[in-house]
Amino acid sequence: MTVPPSYSFSRYLAAKKSVDDRALNKTVWESLSRSVASYPVEDRLRVLEIGAGIGTMIERTLDWGLLTRATYLALDAEQANISEASSRLPSWASDNGYTVENVAPDDIRVRGKNQDLLVKLETADVFEFLGRKSVNSGWDLLIANAFLDLIDVPSTLPALLSLLKPGGLFYFTITFDGATIIQPEIDRSLDAQIEALYHETMDRRVIGGRPSGDSRTGRHFFDQVRSAGATLIEAGASDWVVFAGPDGYRGDEAYFLHFIVHTVGSALKGQPILDQERLAWWVSERHTQIKQGQLVYIAHQMDFVGRVSG
Repeated sequence: MTVPPSYSFSRYLAAKKSVDDRALNKTVWESLSRSVASYPVEDRLRVLEIGAGIGTMIERTLDWGLLTRATYLALDAEQANISEASSRLPSWASDNGYTVENVAPDDIRVRGKNQDLLVKLETADVFEFLGRKSVNSGWDLLIANAFLDLIDVPSTLPALLSLLKPGGLFYFTITFDGATIIQPEIDRSLDAQIEALYHETMDRRVIGGRPSGDSRTGRHFFDQVRSAGATLIEAGASDWVVFAGPDGYRGDEAYFLHFIVHTVGSALKGQPILDQERLAWWVSERHTQIKQGQLVYIAHQMDFVGRVSG
């Protein structure tokens, strides 16, 4: 595909689904599945997902058989993502043989063989939601995909875990951990400089006046979850690996790659210690490599499943 003239975050999230599907650590997923299956619940499992995007994790919990009877609240700070999820999920469910019922403007009931999922989609910032936790506590399962590295984990994790009822489970996935690898090399020193500076933008990110990122969130989480008083059940790598096979890139993954290159270039625009002409050349070369099916992209990430104290 040619270089996109503009970029859509919703399309990026949709293109990312197949990348995530391959990356998600299957040992961690199996541990989550066993934990959910043995979790004591009188009626419906209460599931909360923060940073839910366009709802691809909801689709995955159905498609991969994680949930049978559950009420699922999906939160995202961006109205555009929730709007996309509200139109995407019923279409996806119908195409995959589920019965779909719109029970309210943003409430969708999806039923299949031995599955009954009541989904509520809500536009809400996680910190605003945490401020009303007295109303929204007592969840059985907390999910966050590609989210932890966008917040300050040490200060926020205890509040997130407090949303769970005693013995409740958490599943935190695609947690970035310090390696962005783009091949083939263009210029070894320039490639290394761009990677280092890009990671530095994560470490210095501030959103809404709050520190919001850590380029090594994955490795730091082991100590942070212990400090928060929770128990880690399983952990494993969930690396993104995107390359062109005999038939080119899978699905819409060329767009995913163009979006990643655009994101790196935008993050480093105006960086005073980086030659901006060299950056522009580097970005152009990477886009060309994608068009030619040459670019390989690897990002090192971690998945976690655990439990708060009972």
